[in-house]
Amino acid sequence: MLVTLREHPADADIISHQLLVRGGFIKRVTSGIYAYMPLMWRVLQKITHIIQEELNAKGCLETLLPQLHPAELWKQTGRWQGYTKGEGIMFNLKDRQGRELGLGPTHEEVITRIAGESIKSYKQLPVNIYQIQTKFRDEIRPRFGLMRSREFIMKDAYSFHSSEADLQSTYIEMNDAYEQIFTRCGIDTVKVDADSGAIGGAASQEFMVTADAGEDLILISSDGKYSANQEKADSIAKEGKELKEGSPEIIETKGQNTIELLCRDKFFEPDQVVKVILILAILEDGSKQPILASIRGDQELNEVKLLNCISKQVKQNVISIKPISKEDLKDVPFGSIGPDLEDSFLNEVSKWSQKFIRLTDRTAADLKLFICGSNKPDFHRIFFNWSMIGGPHQIVDIRKAQPGDLCIHDQEQTLIEKRGIEVGHIFQLGKKYSLALGASFTNEHGSQEPFWMGCYGIGVSRLAQAAVEQSHDESGIIWPINISPFQVIIVIANVEEETQRILGEKIYKDLQDKGLEVLIDDRKERAGVKFKDADLIGIPWRIVVGRDSSSGKVELIKRSNRSTTLLSCESATKMLLAEIFN
Repeated sequence: MLVTLREHPADADIISHQLLVRGGFIKRVTSGIYAYMPLMWRVLQKITHIIQEELNAKGCLETLLPQLHPAELWKQTGRWQGYTKGEGIMFNLKDRQGRELGLGPTHEEVITRIAGESIKSYKQLPVNIYQIQTKFRDEIRPRFGLMRSREFIMKDAYSFHSSEADLQSTYIEMNDAYEQIFTRCGIDTVKVDADSGAIGGAASQEFMVTADAGEDLILISSDGKYSANQEKADSIAKEGKELKEGSPEIIETKGQNTIELLCRDKFFEPDQVVKVILILAILEDGSKQPILASIRGDQELNEVKLLNCISKQVKQNVISIKPISKEDLKDVPFGSIGPDLEDSFLNEVSKWSQKFIRLTDRTAADLKLFICGSNKPDFHRIFFNWSMIGGPHQIVDIRKAQPGDLCIHDQEQTLIEKRGIEVGHIFQLGKKYSLALGASFTNEHGSQEPFWMGCYGIGVSRLAQAAVEQSHDESGIIWPINISPFQVIIVIANVEEETQRILGEKIYKDLQDKGLEVLIDDRKERAGVKFKDADLIGIPWRIVVGRDSSSGKVELIKRSNRSTTLLSCESATKMLLAEIFN
């Protein structure tokens, strides 16, 4: 069942999405939901088989867990509100008895409960359990085909340990397994430090396929010794232009309510300004906590770092954060806010905490002199220092690292920017879930102890599309041989020419008998149409049975570089066997 398209689909913005739709690999059912057509299903099965071989070799046990999860489990770990309310990504429902359920986007709660009921002694540890199944996430903005869809195939594994050292050992083993999986799949990946996000844990790393269409910004040191997702990356900001000494004063800045306008009209530089951002955090218990964050004017706020910082401060999960606007606090002089804005401005919103959590990014704290708002409309303070306004508040790292920043490990090195597609993520979870769910084992001293845990994910369907994003040309897909739906495609140029048809079918049977995966194009279509389709769907090797078939010769074409060789069908078979099996 091969149905190809000549034109790019209107809703496909990146090349891999376009090619998979045009090549008949996937079919859109509705926003963020795709059917895997026969060619794509073969790709996914091959990726799955590679994953199974590598994980089974590490002693991992394959299972299949339920996709419907009782809300009670997620409430015990404190994730139900965050995953279902506001911009939460979990599809949730009630059954006919009124019980709350969620469609699993991940399975930490379920597997921890099962392990707690099944593993009793340290003698049964370690255990590493994995599954490959469909996951569901109610993406706010599904896009890019399988890259950010609402239903997708994922491999998720969970390990249980009696000690942190044993967890770290398995973490290294899984890292090695992942590297081998991605190598066998024929894709190049970069391993980067990453934020653990809502899953949590002490350490995590992502495996990224570098591609211009990647949603993640990766920052890599110029010596290659450091790499991190921008959400996680630490760096030293480039030095700003120091503000020259001057007499502290308050100046009128009417109509200059942005840093850009202020600097343009007063001849300042953004890196001489302390920018103040007001944010409202919605906490797990339903309370609302206002945040006042100060940062150097040329820097961007890292919302992930900010969210993690707030969570530590309030000692509970943060459901969401949003900017505070004039509609929220009418009396606040937006455009002229200083780091010392008084808490009394919060009195007009009784349902909020009446005290700001005040955070100062290091870039702002390091300024000796600066410009900042005066907390009065249309006025700013210039040539002020921190001691004049009560000093910096809690000093933290809440800025986005940027390309060109200096590296912490070596200030002779700078950060270089690349785009990446996340295809794998490994976490050291520690005891977060076992403590929350009361999952414990009897240790060697006879007392109860919570499990140490790790988890390890691979986006199977995303990996397939990432391979296309990384390997294609102007004519179509170039599948890596190990995950290509077929290894060879035989194109009979004119199926109505008996000599061509007989020779093509003979080669097809011979190659199958020798263990090759072969697709034959014997459609009653023009040769040019078949050649274009062969390029589009990207099978690594093509045999063209055409006008030279009368002399028993065929063309052997390698898809990756389009090299073409005319040779006998016997020689073509020998060459294919040598190339594919060696």
